Amino acid sequence: MNKFMIDILLQGLDNETRMALLPKEQEMIKEWEVNGTLLASYIKADTAGIYLVLLAEDKLDVDKKLSTLPYYPYMKIDIMTLR
Repeated sequence: MNKFMIDILLQGLDNETRMALLPKEQEMIKEWEVNGTLLASYIKADTAGIYLVLLAEDKLDVDKKLSTLPYYPYMKIDIMTLR
């Protein structure tokens, strides 16, 4: 497994939709923490987004994992491989 830093910026997500999807989003993130997929997360202070450090096979695997999140359709994603 490899480590990846993911820079996520949320775009086009209105507050009502965000609040409706939030419980499932948080549940899935918590599950990743428990099973060791998510190593760290940092909420951005100045914009709507988050930084994640995930374990995955490759960038395609990262995107596959992210695509299961409810906020995925609203995410602008940059994936960087870490050493």
